[in-house]
Amino acid sequence: MLVLVAPGQGAQTPGFLTPWLELPGAADRIAAWSDAIGLDLVHYGTKADADEIRDTAVAQPLLVAAGLLSASALGDVAPGAVAGHSVGEITAAVFAGVLDDVAALGFVRTRGLAMADAAAITKTGMSALLGGDPEVTVPHLESLGLTPANVNGAGQIVAAGTMEQLAALEADKPEGVRRVVALQVAGAFHTLHMAPAVDRLAEAAKALTVSDPKLPYVSNRDGAVVSSGDEVVERLVGQVANPVRWDRCMETFKERGVTALIEVCPGGTLTGLAKRALPGVQTLALKTPDDLDAARTLVAEHSAA
Repeated sequence: MLVLVAPGQGAQTPGFLTPWLELPGAADRIAAWSDAIGLDLVHYGTKADADEIRDTAVAQPLLVAAGLLSASALGDVAPGAVAGHSVGEITAAVFAGVLDDVAALGFVRTRGLAMADAAAITKTGMSALLGGDPEVTVPHLESLGLTPANVNGAGQIVAAGTMEQLAALEADKPEGVRRVVALQVAGAFHTLHMAPAVDRLAEAAKALTVSDPKLPYVSNRDGAVVSSGDEVVERLVGQVANPVRWDRCMETFKERGVTALIEVCPGGTLTGLAKRALPGVQTLALKTPDDLDAARTLVAEHSAA
């Protein structure tokens, strides 16, 4: 069983879109999306520096566009499940047929702007904790006023909160945690700090044309397979202020018999987690178009199976 997944914010790097624009029709497609949402995706994906693409309002539509572009380059794919981490859930909603590409990009543009505005209210951030036991780590984070915003599995939890709270974490790591790594994101995503963005997204969602998923859609709220398009969108709205449970998504993949996982561009983060949490599962990250042949082979093997 093949799973197709899309990464979240922080996966972007300067110039990562450049080689993808050399594919036939890719530059025209990105240009059309740029016009549709009023954001120059070509510039940000090819020429912008790390600080520019760290901006939440830029990073989120850029990631969704890259994921959709790389997935379309695979050709016809009918995975056994789709899922996304954080903003990657919007990419996955297109894979599943819940939203079309233009609607998804308009929605994620609103999401990025709303979350950037929410992040500007208080200076906040996120840090990844490597190692440790969740049963020890989570209560420790909560005692410092931090939120376990991403419970990623494979020994990784991401804490979010104010910069003062994160500084306290650096000085007082939970027992068993090897390292605390500050993430290059612009706010405490998936926490109550993002609550002001929820109402704006709920309003934007009213204008969406929504279909029920044509593929099993695994929600990162709790790892559940969601069969209603309206519920998928409701979860997309609420998840900006609630934790991501990627650990439960991987548990669902395992329960459904996953044998291979492909992560769309800019891949790497979710395949890394899968290698540790899902031993024996083939993983492939679409970093550049050079990865497409191997990915197509993997897709063909699973289609035949």
